[in-house]
Amino acid sequence: MRKALIAVLETCAVLSAALSCGGGDRYVQISGYAQGGTYSVKFNMRGADMTAEALRDGVDSLLVLVDTTLSGYDRGSMLSRFNAGETVVPNELFMDIYEYAADMFVRSGGAVDVAVGPLFDAWGFGFTSDSLPSGNEVAEIMSRCGMGRLRRDMRGALRDGRLAPAALLSGEAAAASPDALPRLNYNAIAQGYTCDIIASYLREHGVRDMLVDIGEIFCDGLNPDGVPWALGIDRPVDGNDEPGADLKGIWRSDGGPHGVVTSGNYRKYYIKDGRKYSHSIDPRTGFPAESNLLSATVSAADAATADAVATWCMVIGLEASKDLLSEDGLEGCLIYDEDGEMRMWTSPGFEVEDAG
Repeated sequence: MRKALIAVLETCAVLSAALSCGGGDRYVQISGYAQGGTYSVKFNMRGADMTAEALRDGVDSLLVLVDTTLSGYDRGSMLSRFNAGETVVPNELFMDIYEYAADMFVRSGGAVDVAVGPLFDAWGFGFTSDSLPSGNEVAEIMSRCGMGRLRRDMRGALRDGRLAPAALLSGEAAAASPDALPRLNYNAIAQGYTCDIIASYLREHGVRDMLVDIGEIFCDGLNPDGVPWALGIDRPVDGNDEPGADLKGIWRSDGGPHGVVTSGNYRKYYIKDGRKYSHSIDPRTGFPAESNLLSATVSAADAATADAVATWCMVIGLEASKDLLSEDGLEGCLIYDEDGEMRMWTSPGFEVEDAG
């Protein structure tokens, strides 16, 4: 679906008709700020049909489009206006990511749910700073949010190209609580999804060797040394806030396309009354997931899936995650605590070297 999406979104990018010089390998890097952090895109100009400057402008334009569409922190974004109850005219990006999220909700049995924004807000991991809701408060919040209350097909909810939040409610939800309008939070998939958009854009213009890092990662082909990309897996210990500063292991690509994402409980958490509360909220219970799983690194054919499955793993815990990562198209590494010692499990196709 995102492959078709890029043809639509590309018209929003600032493109140049100038051609690159062609020739041998020439790697370039572009970087900047997006989605509340920094991004970096490295790619080989061999085969590209545009100059590096034109590709940079296109990437920047797509990132601006993602931010103005999906940012929950920008009050003027399409998502923020929709969450505030405003009728919007959704673009292809807004509809495509919703449909992907609806499919992932079904596939995960509710473990990945982008419509529990109020629940993440209540625990202090959303777009507000509240924390420690009571059991009654959690139950009340869950009664008025979640993908289970919403239509799967956003396009079917449009009227003259416009989307009113109430129109996204299923018939049953609309009858039961018409004032409980949907609020969406794509934090579990947005960065991986954005990596895929950028990767698709670069492919459309002849790029094959690339590493797209927007908090999550997509890589394909070879690095400047002529070998497949290598990625570090952070040691999941509290206070390890700088990616790459303290590595547990190193994963090496086979040269094919891979979205690679790590989710864990060692960066987004808080401690209150001596207890640690992590951002891995289980949408099925309304409470933070309790598990000895410290981090999940997932490889999939695209970064959006890797992003969603990494979140899914942190919700369902160690043993269920082992079964999940045995499915076709998924590989990964699970780091967990066993009697105070950090241990690692890897799927058969995910080899990790010691970081030294």
